[in-house]
This record gives sequence, structure tokens and C-alpha cells, in this order.
Amino acid sequence: MSLLVVGLSHRTAPVGVLERAALTGDVPTRLLHDAAATATVGEAALLNTCNRIELYADVDKFHAGVAELSLLLAHHSGVDLEELTSHLYVHYEDRAVHHLFSVACGLDSMVVGEGQILGQLRDALAKAQEEHTAGRGLNELFQQALRVGKRAHSETGIDKAGQSLVTFGLEQVAAGAGEIAGKRALVVGAGSMSSLAAATLVRSGVGSLMIANRTPERAERLVEILGPGAARTVELAKVPEALAEVDLVISCTGAAGVVIRAEDVAAAVAARDSRTPLAFLDLAMPRDVDHAVHELPGALLVDLESLSHAHAATPGAGDVDAVSGIVAEEVTAFGAAQRAARIAPTVVALRAMASDVVSAELGRLDSRLPGLDERSRAEITQTVRRVVDKLLHAPTVRVKQLAAEPGGASYADALRELFDLDPAAVHAVSGTPVGAQQPAGGPHAVGGVR
Repeated sequence: MSLLVVGLSHRTAPVGVLERAALTGDVPTRLLHDAAATATVGEAALLNTCNRIELYADVDKFHAGVAELSLLLAHHSGVDLEELTSHLYVHYEDRAVHHLFSVACGLDSMVVGEGQILGQLRDALAKAQEEHTAGRGLNELFQQALRVGKRAHSETGIDKAGQSLVTFGLEQVAAGAGEIAGKRALVVGAGSMSSLAAATLVRSGVGSLMIANRTPERAERLVEILGPGAARTVELAKVPEALAEVDLVISCTGAAGVVIRAEDVAAAVAARDSRTPLAFLDLAMPRDVDHAVHELPGALLVDLESLSHAHAATPGAGDVDAVSGIVAEEVTAFGAAQRAARIAPTVVALRAMASDVVSAELGRLDSRLPGLDERSRAEITQTVRRVVDKLLHAPTVRVKQLAAEPGGASYADALRELFDLDPAAVHAVSGTPVGAQQPAGGPHAVGGVR
């Protein structure tokens, strides 16, 4: 496959742009289908998280693929193409695989080493499979990325170097509003990130915990999971009133607009009798908490933008180099396996052609020597097949070895030319329609638009 990645993340776009580009509701599904329906794309998957939007596609043309996927991202995100392009990055073939494996290991996360990305990658693959936009190529690639991520976490101390976004965010909250233990808390949302936040708060020893969600049943389910007495639900409509009863609010919903307004926060601050700030940890993209809360006295807002700045100032972990080495090793191995797989149909077609030639010649022998006894015929047949197998063994083994190296696809072309193999026979083995376009255009190591 010729993998192309077009996307933007916290590394290339300010939070304001990521917020406007956030894909909510049924938009991710529509984008996925539109990407898979383009002429240059064979398979497509979408990784859509709070701080990255990435389209992964198997393309047959580099430049056309970049143009089409960029246009689709602009169209579905609502951000003007010219503005969006300045924040996009593009990776192709081995560089694209390297990027995905790095993402899976947490090397490209806002909080380096965090493990939540593995679940997000798993969800992205499951969604593409459910929508029938991912085939064998992307399935193998994403499954390998998940294995690489797990290997990095099991063989290195990257877990110690990084934390979940929730844990890192709570550390920033504690630095400005005091220890989490004993605080009265409210979690708005009941998705995976909100559930992680709620569980983290319970482990941190909060004094009380309320869960609010647009769908009450999901909030009740989360309360059940947290255990008896750990939390209770509150109606989403009553969140403005509940603000005055808590010390900490964590919000991560999929809402398209602001969920917690500055005027409601101001009213809650005025009604509180605590000297510590009313703290907010906003992990949503687009933001749930009005940005104006940053300016309110008596309130502390930690959002993705402030988390990005805070983490940029922290020292890198020593295990990052070890994980980078694992990624490089796995990319090389994956690339070699993919290149070797590409020549397999040609080798199979060559052996099939040789078998046909042997069968035809043995048929001619039967017509010329009709009186040949079965024992003699069997010995001749075995001898001829052994000669053909020995003649083909060395070149087919060697061509597989050579094909695993960069640029190895040319050996498959040479084999087809030298033995005048019927293209239909090769494509029949690979399952690719005759006349299908081969990947063309574009460098093999594109670092990105920026």
C-alpha cells in the first residue's frame, strides 16, 4: 500500500484553529466516507481526538491524494482551505508509517508517553471497519501500530515519562488551587475521557463527586461503574446551580458550543464561601468552558492551550530515545515485510507459468510416446519438475530478499519482463484489477507541508 497521512495537531496548529476545526456529531463519519469515495483513495481511516485530526489513506497518486484530502478536511471542518493548509502536515509511505507508530507510542502526544492514544487508535480502526472504509492494508497497519505502542510501554519506562492528559491537567489544577484530595468535584460528560477523569478523581480522594451528562442513562452507568457511594448524578440543566456547590469542575463533552458560560461561573464564584479558586479543567475540543473564565477573579481555568504551554516547559524523558529506537526498528521491519509481500504475486505467477509449461510438455510427450509405461512416465515427470524447481529456486528466493530492500519493487518488474508474465495472471494472484493505477508521484519521504 502507499500510505498517505494528512492532518493537523497541537504541534502544528494553535488551540483556536483546532477548536474551529473540531469534528463533532456525524461529521467524522461523513468525512470518512467522502475520503474513501475519492478517485485516488482505496482505503481510509480517521483519527479524531481532542488535539489531532488525521486522515490515513491508501492512495494511488501522491499529489492528487494530498489535494483531495486537504480539501475534504477544510470542507468538513469549516476552516478555510488557505488557512488550514498552513497548519497541515503530510507524510507519505515510510514517513507516514513512522508517524503512525510514533503516535501509537505517545511520542507525538501533548503529554509524551500517555497511553490513551492506543484506545483512540483502536476506536479509529473499529470505526473504519464498521463503515467499510478500511481494508486489509489499513487493518494490518493499524494492528501493527497497536502492537508497537504496547511494545514501547512494556519494554521502556515511557509510562513514567508521560501521564494521561487528565493526570497532567489535575497537577496543573493542584498547583493553582490546592490538593485534589477532599475537594468537591463535578464531571461534565460521560465519555471515555470524562470516565477516566471521574475514576482519577475517586482515586485521588475527592470529598464528593457529581456526574452530569446530556444522556442521563450514561451518567448513571458511570456512577455504577465508580462504585457505591463514589458519585451521584446531576441533571445537565442544573450544572449552573451546581457550580456554587463544588471546588473543581472537569468538562469533556462532544458539544459544538460552550457548555459552561462565564456569567454562570461569575455567579457561582460570588455565591461560594471558599477562599480557594473555583477550578476548571477543560479537556474538550472545541472548548466546553467559556475562554472568558480565564479573566474572572476567583476562578482558575486550565484548558488544552494552557496544558500545551505547561508541558512544553517540562524536561523530556530519558526513555523517549529508547522508544524512538523501537519505532525506527519497527518501521524498517514493516516496510521490508510490505515490500516483500508486493513481489509474492509475481513469484506465484512465475511458478504457475512454469507448472503450466511442464504440464504442456508432458502432454506432448504422451502424444509422441503413447506406449510409455506408468513407471517411466512418473520418473520423467518427477525429473522435469525437479529441474524446473531447482532452476527457479535461487532466483525466486533472491528476488524476495532484494524486494524487501528500499526500491525493491523494481525487481518484481524485472521478473515480469524477463519471463514475459501475463499481467492478468499476476493481478489474479494479488486480487488487484488489471489496469489499476500503481502509486505514482510524490517523494518517498515527505516531511510535511510545514
